Amino acid sequence: MPSHAPAILVLEDGRTFTGEAYGAPGETFGEAVFNTGMTGYQETLTDPSYHRQVVVMTAPHIGNTGVNDEDPESSRIWVAGYVVRDPARVPSNHRSRRSLDDELRDQGVVGISGVDTRALTRHLRERGAMRVGISSTETDPAALLDRVRASGEMAGSELATEVSTSETYVVPAHGEKRFTVAALDLGIKTMTPYRMAERGIEVHVLPAAATLDDILAVQPDGLFYSNGPGDPAATTQQIEVLQGALARDLPYFGICFGNQLFGRALGFGTYKLKYGHRGINQPVLDRTTGKVEVTAHNHGFAVDAPLDAPTTTPYGVASVSHVCLNDDVVEGLELRASTGSATEVGRLKSFSVQYHPEAAAGPHDAAYLFDRFVDLMSGAPVVEEVAQQPSRNPVSREEA
Repeated sequence: MPSHAPAILVLEDGRTFTGEAYGAPGETFGEAVFNTGMTGYQETLTDPSYHRQVVVMTAPHIGNTGVNDEDPESSRIWVAGYVVRDPARVPSNHRSRRSLDDELRDQGVVGISGVDTRALTRHLRERGAMRVGISSTETDPAALLDRVRASGEMAGSELATEVSTSETYVVPAHGEKRFTVAALDLGIKTMTPYRMAERGIEVHVLPAAATLDDILAVQPDGLFYSNGPGDPAATTQQIEVLQGALARDLPYFGICFGNQLFGRALGFGTYKLKYGHRGINQPVLDRTTGKVEVTAHNHGFAVDAPLDAPTTTPYGVASVSHVCLNDDVVEGLELRASTGSATEVGRLKSFSVQYHPEAAAGPHDAAYLFDRFVDLMSGAPVVEEVAQQPSRNPVSREEA
């Protein structure tokens, strides 16, 4: 059962909310962000991309199905803190093994319940993601605010190496092996190599600090960069490694943080979104096929690339392949050959998306991207190009 001890939440701008301790007692700091998913709280908690973030759940009832042993996306909970409105008093699900409150407490995750999460979310939408503190040991909001303002910021933080595997491991292909992929773990989720293994791919998951020689030693048919936390502008080694792979025409597929690093490797900048995209209900247009997908997101940074004009790079011609229909944020990039025979020019060489096609706990509209990666490595035609769709609902970057 949740504790009834009082707790406070103080934002960097001084806005204060009161509630009750949830999970572990104590104090925690991080970047306050909100997640709009109605389901999948266990996958959210165990997503390494949430490292050093305090997650506010907009769905009012959390913990209803408890915690099971099948759905975690990593070996531990990564969020720095957790904010809910109405925690379940008794979980009910045939797979449940323990309550969410107990799991948070056992893993030392400080949370707060009984908070008006609607008001908190509206505040973050208007003011933007910001630092926050939660405490069940401090009763003075002013004292907690001082510690919040002294805590670290997300901008400028390199965090992928803090969540990455320390040693290489292999996820074998299901059935007959068709390809070998080197996957750089920048905060990889369990479901991602599983989705590739389902398609006959043997996935070698390498630490974030792996070199190009480490990648080539796997003799891969393709290179994959995972999701992960932190500021892409604070990353240099992984970008240099990726540029080396692109120079060798190694097929590349990146998701989330891997999309941002792909953008920087191609010469684009990145910037911090006002409050980011986090949830499992984000509409994205695939400009290559003209289809609209409902997608799962977790990102606070985005690529700064021109929406309606290709860009010549040292590795080929880059363009924006996917766009968020809510705010025109770049949601995908593709790289096509600019030299060679008539059949070679325009051939897809590498691509990335800003969202999560493995999508645990859903939706599954974007699962085709793993098939696109398979086609890319096999040399088969990937998709027929259609006319570029116009961007929708343009907004200023400050509003995004």
